[in-house]
Amino acid sequence: MKEKKVVFTLDELCGLVKLSRRTVRYYIQIDLVDRPDGVGRGAHYSTRHLDQLLEIRKWQQAGLSLDRIRELVGSDGKEGITPPARPRQKGSVEVWSHVVVNDGIEITIEPKRANLTPEDVREFAAGVIKLYEKISLR
Repeated sequence: MKEKKVVFTLDELCGLVKLSRRTVRYYIQIDLVDRPDGVGRGAHYSTRHLDQLLEIRKWQQAGLSLDRIRELVGSDGKEGITPPARPRQKGSVEVWSHVVVNDGIEITIEPKRANLTPEDVREFAAGVIKLYEKISLR
C-alpha cells in the first residue's frame, strides 16, 4: 500500500514553525527554502519544507546569520554537524582564552573555533600545566 504524502498549505506550515507568511516567502526568495510544489492555488508544502525551516531555526538559535546558514545548507548541512569555522576576515572580532602556563609560556585558544567548551579549556589548561611541571622537574 502506498503511503500518503503529507502536504501543508502556507498557513499550516507557518503555524507549525511559528513564522509569518512573509518570512517563509522571504526564505524561499533568497533560496534558503525550496519553492512550493505546485503553482498558484495548488501550491503546497511538504515535510521537506518543514525540515528546511526547522534547520534554519536551529542555526539561527545558534547565532548564525542567514548568509552563514545559506553556506551550511548549500554545503548539504546535515543534522548534528558543527558549522565549519568561517575564514578569518579583516576587521573580524574574536574572543580568545589566554592561558599562562608559567613565566614566558602562554597559550591562546579560540574555544569556538577549537570546538571547546569552557570546561574543556580549563581541563586542557590544567593538563598543559601539569605536563610543564613534569618536564620542568627534570
